[in-house]
Amino acid sequence: MIIAVDGPTASGKGTIAQSLATHYGLKRLDTGALYRAVGLAVVDAGADPGDGEAAVAAAKRIDLEAIDEHRIRSSVAGLAASIVANIPAVRAALLSAQRAFAADPKGAVLDGRDIATVICPNAEVKLYVTASLKERTRRRLRELQNRGENITYEELERQIAQRDERDMSRPDAPLRQAPDAHLLDTSSLSIEAAVEAARRIVDAALARPKA
Repeated sequence: MIIAVDGPTASGKGTIAQSLATHYGLKRLDTGALYRAVGLAVVDAGADPGDGEAAVAAAKRIDLEAIDEHRIRSSVAGLAASIVANIPAVRAALLSAQRAFAADPKGAVLDGRDIATVICPNAEVKLYVTASLKERTRRRLRELQNRGENITYEELERQIAQRDERDMSRPDAPLRQAPDAHLLDTSSLSIEAAVEAARRIVDAALARPKA
């Protein structure tokens, strides 16, 4: 069983994906972490995230086991990720690694922005998790403040809106809801309620007779 979870920044897709993976005994890949790691590697090397050559080189060197979860969650890494993700050659370099992860016979949960549309279009269950810009900004602001980062609500809202625009308008694998994906709006849901709603969707999909 492959569960594909797509959605914009701070929609709750990562929390939901991790919970589903734990509940159903599947491994999970946060594909956004790959782009954050690539973007951060480019920045660390003193290059511009928009430099295609530097970004592709970083993508080809990516090691899933060596990603620093703390550092890639910074606002700097997030901004860099949205830029490198717009480079088709970077996406191509990371495609095989993502599909190889999903090919595990036991199944997997993958979350990102193009899982159901590009990476795993034949996934058994597809979720598109979203929330209002206001709510997503509030969630990410709390996360960054807990990390000790100093950023205003207004600046963060601007950054998230810009990232949404880049993700949704890029010509290669744009962020969008797959036609057969279940929409889950978490704007007014607690974490527990959002996870429960996602589980109900998956359980219903599993209960359907296979064609």
